[in-house]
Amino acid sequence: MSATTTLSSKFQISIPKGVREEQAWQAGQQFVFIPKGKGMLLMPVPELQHLAGLAKNATSKAHRDRKDRV
Repeated sequence: MSATTTLSSKFQISIPKGVREEQAWQAGQQFVFIPKGKGMLLMPVPELQHLAGLAKNATSKAHRDRKDRV
């Protein structure tokens, strides 16, 4: 699906209805903007219950802390 929108004078963008319906986005939902080259990726912030088990079997062996950075 391809849809366009316009940035308002208040720097707001309306998400087209077709996109909202296809993605099942709801009013009040939070989003994050991720820089991608000269564009921007818009992703909904996941709810905590959807993250459960995401890092199953993860180890901290290769974990780097801030003090490890150059």
